Amino acid sequence: MTAQDYNRWTKPLRNHPALTNALLLSNSVATKLVYILYPILLVWLLYRQEMSFWRVLLTPAISFLLVSIFRHYYNAPRPYEQLNIQPLIHKDTTGHSFPSRHVFSVSVISCAFLYTIPWIGVVLLVLSVFMAMIRVLGGVHFPVDVLAGFLCGMISGLIGFVLL
Repeated sequence: MTAQDYNRWTKPLRNHPALTNALLLSNSVATKLVYILYPILLVWLLYRQEMSFWRVLLTPAISFLLVSIFRHYYNAPRPYEQLNIQPLIHKDTTGHSFPSRHVFSVSVISCAFLYTIPWIGVVLLVLSVFMAMIRVLGGVHFPVDVLAGFLCGMISGLIGFVLL
């Protein structure tokens, strides 16, 4: 992705403030929705005394920790640092762009739902793709960041919910 690509992709959003606001609202709502649904799933599994509670708790938690450690040491720059662009989603942080932790989290939590309540998992997988597009259009991640976040989440889910 180049600065020219980013500016071309976001020109319709920048020309219509309502679209920019919709992007920002979508980013906020999608993130909060997943971070509300996941604890509800955990409480529901705990209440039902499901043995899957531990797998649903530990798979995302361990993989989130591993991704966070990797991001800390890899410390890839964000598009607004490297390309000198004005992102639509404003962040004060630098680095730690690869892989996208937002997209990773939605993806691995989607897998937790696929494992327990499949129809919600499918909806959340679609949401994870939507979140990936939002994060790139928002200027806080490169396409490779969100692709890697999605794949890491899916691989973590495959390992934690299928292979173990």
